[in-house]
Amino acid sequence: MKIGCPTEVKPQEHRVGLTPNAAREAVAHGHDVLVQSGAGLGAGFDDAAYLTAGARLAPGAAEVFAESDMIVKVKEPQPAERAMLRADQLLFTYLHLAPDPEQTDDLLASGATCIAYETVTDAHGGLPLLAPMSEVAGRLAPQMGAWALQKPNGGRGVLMGGVPGVGPANVLVIGGGNVGTHAARIAAGMGADVTVLDRALPRLRYLDDVFGGVFRNRYSTEGALSELLAQADMVIGAVLIPGAAAPKLVSRAMLADMKPGAVLVDVAIDQGGCFETSRATTHGDPVYEVDGIQHYCVANMPGAVPRSSTIALGNATLPFVLALADKGWRTACAEDPHLLAGLNVHAGRLTNAAVGAALSREAITPVEALEI
Repeated sequence: MKIGCPTEVKPQEHRVGLTPNAAREAVAHGHDVLVQSGAGLGAGFDDAAYLTAGARLAPGAAEVFAESDMIVKVKEPQPAERAMLRADQLLFTYLHLAPDPEQTDDLLASGATCIAYETVTDAHGGLPLLAPMSEVAGRLAPQMGAWALQKPNGGRGVLMGGVPGVGPANVLVIGGGNVGTHAARIAAGMGADVTVLDRALPRLRYLDDVFGGVFRNRYSTEGALSELLAQADMVIGAVLIPGAAAPKLVSRAMLADMKPGAVLVDVAIDQGGCFETSRATTHGDPVYEVDGIQHYCVANMPGAVPRSSTIALGNATLPFVLALADKGWRTACAEDPHLLAGLNVHAGRLTNAAVGAALSREAITPVEALEI
């Protein structure tokens, strides 16, 4: 199979879909790997590393899309990239379609087969291709929030760990999953007073068993959320419903009860965000203010640490890239129901129920798509 890896063109995105090591593995499996010249530079991989791995270089994205059977990326294809997709092509990347009707329409119109990293599952009910970036984003969230809390950046002027005689920042993490756990660990490690809210009692028991001495947890109710919001210097939104739009857990009206200059960090912004006042921002202009509350809503947070993020993502995606290339997408998905769960678009049809519900579009099942 011809595997193509273009340069990411989303603003301030420096990750790359294939590392040189991944390219080497694919070539060893007998595949032809075509990488856009310069695609890996932002993550610290020069063209020579890809050539040494056995890949070929292409001068531009047009050549990569024109020659490749499968396109491997990091972020959702931008409008110019979507225009280059074709009906016999496989796209393997993050898509986050639920809050993005324009991208959805373009992918449907292209006729391409699109498998989304964020909805591939595993035998334990997890999301193995979302997990590494969730870990990175979770660990970055307190760092970014601490920056936004500084007075020159519009925040309250509160130090995360405090100093002797001065209390630490109060941090509320909404959601005790992968993102929330990593966020809570780092915030607590910075010396903050941290509480995690979640509705899953088994998860709360796990957090208490493993991290009981590091941070607290509470069962999430409207009353608990209201109480903790009023105390918080920083709130990290870390709630995910696979494939679906994130629930809006903090309304604009609730901001009035928060401390002026407090910070909201919305790690769920790729799925539309879990605060009513959230809107996607970029690393170039990451923070905005609503009703005296600072909002950090960068949609590609792991892009701030592209080398670490690229390697972590590549470790997770490589087995699936090889399965798709070795077997073809139909056979690979038919043999692996967890990979099949990643199928979001095929032959002009939506194949993910959560995306269909979020966009009020008809969706067929991935199993039905295998027959088209």
